[in-house]
Amino acid sequence: MSTEPGQPEILVIDDEVQIRRLLRVTLEGAGYRVREAESGAAGISEVSFRRPDAVVLDLGLPDLPGGAVLARLREWSQVPVLILSVLGQDDQKIAALDAGADDYLTKPFSGGELLARLRVMLRRAQPTDDLKVIRFGPVEFDLVRRVITRDGREVKLTSKEQALLRLLAINAGKVITHRQILRELWGPKAEEQTQYLRVYLGRLRQKLEEKPNRPRYLKTESGIGYRLVLE
Repeated sequence: MSTEPGQPEILVIDDEVQIRRLLRVTLEGAGYRVREAESGAAGISEVSFRRPDAVVLDLGLPDLPGGAVLARLREWSQVPVLILSVLGQDDQKIAALDAGADDYLTKPFSGGELLARLRVMLRRAQPTDDLKVIRFGPVEFDLVRRVITRDGREVKLTSKEQALLRLLAINAGKVITHRQILRELWGPKAEEQTQYLRVYLGRLRQKLEEKPNRPRYLKTESGIGYRLVLE
Protein backbone atom coordinates (compact mmCIF):
# COMPACT_ATOMS: atom_id res chain seq x y z
CA MET A 1 0.00 0.00 0.00
CA SER A 2 1.35 3.41 -0.91
CA THR A 3 1.50 6.07 1.76
CA GLU A 4 0.96 9.81 1.68
CA PRO A 5 3.33 12.37 3.26
CA GLY A 6 0.73 13.37 5.87
CA GLN A 7 0.24 9.84 7.20
CA PRO A 8 1.76 8.95 10.59
CA GLU A 9 5.37 7.82 10.60
CA ILE A 10 6.39 4.97 12.90
CA LEU A 11 10.00 4.33 13.88
CA VAL A 12 10.83 0.69 14.62
CA ILE A 13 13.89 0.19 16.85
CA ASP A 14 14.73 -3.53 16.79
CA ASP A 15 17.88 -5.49 15.95
CA GLU A 16 16.04 -8.51 14.48
CA VAL A 17 15.74 -8.24 10.72
CA GLN A 18 12.76 -10.61 10.64
CA ILE A 19 10.82 -8.58 13.22
CA ARG A 20 11.53 -5.33 11.39
CA ARG A 21 10.37 -6.90 8.15
CA LEU A 22 7.17 -8.17 9.78
CA LEU A 23 6.47 -4.80 11.36
CA ARG A 24 7.08 -2.98 8.09
CA VAL A 25 4.62 -5.20 6.22
CA THR A 26 2.02 -4.86 8.99
CA LEU A 27 2.37 -1.10 9.41
CA GLU A 28 2.63 -0.18 5.75
CA GLY A 29 -0.36 -2.43 5.06
CA ALA A 30 -2.32 -0.24 7.50
CA GLY A 31 -1.19 2.97 5.80
CA TYR A 32 1.67 4.05 8.06
CA ARG A 33 5.05 5.26 6.91
CA VAL A 34 7.86 3.23 8.47
CA ARG A 35 11.49 3.91 9.35
CA GLU A 36 13.88 1.44 10.96
CA ALA A 37 16.82 1.50 13.36
CA GLU A 38 18.73 -1.60 14.41
CA SER A 39 20.38 -0.18 17.54
CA GLY A 40 19.51 2.09 20.42
CA ALA A 41 21.94 4.82 19.41
CA ALA A 42 20.59 4.84 15.85
CA GLY A 43 17.04 4.96 17.19
CA ILE A 44 17.74 7.98 19.40
CA SER A 45 19.31 9.76 16.43
CA GLU A 46 16.30 8.96 14.24
CA VAL A 47 13.88 10.36 16.82
CA SER A 48 15.96 13.51 17.08
CA PHE A 49 16.20 14.18 13.36
CA ARG A 50 13.07 12.58 11.90
CA ARG A 51 10.48 13.39 14.59
CA PRO A 52 8.33 10.24 14.10
CA ASP A 53 4.74 10.14 15.31
CA ALA A 54 5.38 7.02 17.41
CA VAL A 55 8.15 4.54 18.26
CA VAL A 56 8.04 0.76 18.54
CA LEU A 57 10.98 -0.12 20.80
CA ASP A 58 12.50 -3.53 21.52
CA LEU A 59 14.04 -3.93 24.98
CA GLY A 60 16.78 -6.34 23.86
CA LEU A 61 19.07 -4.16 21.74
CA PRO A 62 22.75 -4.91 21.06
CA ASP A 63 24.27 -1.61 22.23
CA LEU A 64 21.90 -0.11 24.82
CA PRO A 65 19.15 -1.68 26.90
CA GLY A 66 15.75 -0.60 25.64
CA GLY A 67 15.05 0.89 29.06
CA ALA A 68 18.10 3.14 28.70
CA VAL A 69 16.95 4.24 25.25
CA LEU A 70 13.53 5.09 26.68
CA ALA A 71 15.06 7.03 29.56
CA ARG A 72 17.22 9.08 27.19
CA LEU A 73 14.28 9.83 24.93
CA ARG A 74 12.17 10.98 27.88
CA GLU A 75 14.82 13.54 28.81
CA TRP A 76 13.71 15.64 25.85
CA SER A 77 10.88 14.00 23.89
CA GLN A 78 7.30 12.91 24.60
CA VAL A 79 6.95 10.84 21.42
CA PRO A 80 4.57 7.90 22.08
CA VAL A 81 6.56 4.69 22.71
CA LEU A 82 5.25 1.13 22.45
CA ILE A 83 7.58 -1.42 24.03
CA LEU A 84 7.84 -4.71 22.13
CA SER A 85 9.62 -7.47 24.06
CA VAL A 86 9.89 -11.20 24.74
CA LEU A 87 10.02 -10.25 28.43
CA GLY A 88 6.48 -10.49 29.70
CA GLN A 89 6.74 -10.51 33.49
CA ASP A 90 4.59 -7.97 35.31
CA ASP A 91 7.51 -6.29 37.05
CA GLN A 92 9.23 -5.65 33.70
CA LYS A 93 6.05 -4.20 32.21
CA ILE A 94 5.51 -1.97 35.25
CA ALA A 95 9.11 -0.74 35.16
CA ALA A 96 8.84 0.18 31.48
CA LEU A 97 5.53 1.99 31.93
CA ASP A 98 6.82 3.83 34.99
CA ALA A 99 9.88 4.89 32.96
CA GLY A 100 7.67 6.60 30.41
CA ALA A 101 6.51 3.95 27.93
CA ASP A 102 2.96 4.44 26.68
CA ASP A 103 2.19 0.75 26.17
CA TYR A 104 3.80 -2.70 26.32
CA LEU A 105 3.27 -5.65 23.97
CA THR A 106 4.83 -9.07 24.43
CA LYS A 107 6.30 -11.12 21.57
CA PRO A 108 4.87 -13.05 19.79
CA PHE A 109 2.08 -10.64 18.98
CA SER A 110 -0.77 -10.35 16.52
CA GLY A 111 -0.73 -7.62 13.89
CA GLY A 112 -4.27 -6.63 14.81
CA GLU A 113 -3.40 -6.00 18.46
CA LEU A 114 -0.28 -4.05 17.52
CA LEU A 115 -2.27 -1.78 15.22
CA ALA A 116 -5.01 -1.28 17.79
CA ARG A 117 -2.52 -0.26 20.46
CA LEU A 118 -0.81 2.15 18.06
CA ARG A 119 -4.14 3.75 17.15
CA VAL A 120 -4.88 4.36 20.83
CA MET A 121 -1.41 5.88 21.41
CA LEU A 122 -1.71 8.17 18.42
CA ARG A 123 -5.20 9.32 19.44
CA ARG A 124 -3.91 10.25 22.88
CA ALA A 125 -1.14 12.29 21.27
CA GLN A 126 -3.57 14.30 19.11
CA PRO A 127 -4.11 17.97 19.98
CA THR A 128 -7.15 18.77 22.09
CA ASP A 129 -10.16 20.37 20.37
CA ASP A 130 -9.05 23.90 21.20
CA LEU A 131 -5.59 23.22 19.76
CA LYS A 132 -6.52 21.61 16.46
CA VAL A 133 -6.19 24.83 14.45
CA ILE A 134 -3.96 27.78 15.37
CA ARG A 135 -4.49 31.13 13.64
CA PHE A 136 -2.33 34.23 13.65
CA GLY A 137 -2.87 37.04 11.18
CA PRO A 138 -3.40 35.54 7.69
CA VAL A 139 -1.81 32.24 8.75
CA GLU A 140 -3.73 29.09 9.70
CA PHE A 141 -2.00 25.97 11.02
CA ASP A 142 -4.06 22.79 11.10
CA LEU A 143 -2.17 20.73 13.68
CA VAL A 144 -4.05 17.53 12.88
CA ARG A 145 -3.71 17.64 9.08
CA ARG A 146 -0.31 19.35 9.33
CA VAL A 147 -1.28 21.93 6.75
CA ILE A 148 -0.20 25.58 6.92
CA THR A 149 -1.90 28.24 4.82
CA ARG A 150 -1.32 31.96 4.40
CA ASP A 151 -4.14 34.00 2.90
CA GLY A 152 -5.79 30.71 2.00
CA ARG A 153 -2.80 29.38 0.05
CA GLU A 154 -0.83 26.41 1.31
CA VAL A 155 2.71 27.16 2.50
CA LYS A 156 5.26 24.39 2.16
CA LEU A 157 7.50 23.96 5.19
CA THR A 158 10.30 21.47 5.76
CA SER A 159 9.73 18.90 8.51
CA LYS A 160 12.01 20.82 10.89
CA GLU A 161 10.39 24.17 10.10
CA GLN A 162 6.97 22.65 10.77
CA ALA A 163 8.18 21.04 14.01
CA LEU A 164 9.47 24.42 15.21
CA LEU A 165 6.24 26.20 14.28
CA ARG A 166 4.22 23.46 15.97
CA LEU A 167 6.20 23.82 19.20
CA LEU A 168 5.64 27.58 19.21
CA ALA A 169 1.96 27.17 18.26
CA ILE A 170 1.00 24.77 21.04
CA ASN A 171 2.72 27.14 23.47
CA ALA A 172 1.37 30.31 21.86
CA GLY A 173 1.89 33.41 23.96
CA LYS A 174 4.60 31.74 26.05
CA VAL A 175 8.32 32.28 25.73
CA ILE A 176 10.12 29.05 24.78
CA THR A 177 13.80 29.22 25.66
CA HIS A 178 16.56 28.47 23.19
CA ARG A 179 17.54 25.44 25.23
CA GLN A 180 14.00 24.05 25.37
CA ILE A 181 13.58 24.37 21.61
CA LEU A 182 16.95 22.83 20.83
CA ARG A 183 16.39 19.88 23.16
CA GLU A 184 12.94 19.22 21.74
CA LEU A 185 13.83 19.53 18.05
CA TRP A 186 17.47 18.50 17.82
CA GLY A 187 18.08 16.47 20.96
CA PRO A 188 20.00 17.05 24.21
CA LYS A 189 23.40 17.37 22.54
CA ALA A 190 22.32 20.43 20.56
CA GLU A 191 21.54 22.78 23.45
CA GLU A 192 24.28 25.25 22.54
CA GLN A 193 23.63 25.31 18.79
CA THR A 194 21.61 28.51 18.77
CA GLN A 195 22.58 29.19 15.16
CA TYR A 196 20.10 26.47 14.18
CA LEU A 197 17.30 28.55 15.63
CA ARG A 198 18.31 31.77 13.91
CA VAL A 199 18.35 29.99 10.55
CA TYR A 200 15.00 28.26 10.98
CA LEU A 201 13.22 31.25 12.53
CA GLY A 202 14.48 33.32 9.63
CA ARG A 203 13.01 30.83 7.17
CA LEU A 204 9.66 30.78 8.96
CA ARG A 205 9.51 34.56 8.97
CA GLN A 206 10.27 34.71 5.25
CA LYS A 207 7.39 32.34 4.56
CA LEU A 208 4.81 33.56 7.09
CA GLU A 209 5.47 37.18 8.03
CA GLU A 210 4.46 40.15 5.86
CA LYS A 211 7.62 41.97 6.94
CA PRO A 212 10.20 39.31 7.90
CA ASN A 213 12.66 41.92 9.21
CA ARG A 214 9.96 43.37 11.49
CA PRO A 215 8.09 40.23 12.59
CA ARG A 216 4.64 40.71 14.06
CA TYR A 217 3.97 37.13 15.15
CA LEU A 218 7.23 35.19 15.45
CA LYS A 219 8.85 37.26 18.17
CA THR A 220 12.39 37.14 19.55
CA GLU A 221 12.85 37.53 23.28
CA SER A 222 16.43 38.75 23.30
CA GLY A 223 18.82 36.40 25.07
CA ILE A 224 15.99 34.09 26.12
CA GLY A 225 14.10 32.50 23.26
CA TYR A 226 11.07 32.92 21.01
CA ARG A 227 7.30 33.11 21.24
CA LEU A 228 4.35 33.10 18.88
CA VAL A 229 1.93 36.01 19.23
CA LEU A 230 -1.68 35.29 18.23
CA GLU A 231 -3.54 38.30 16.83
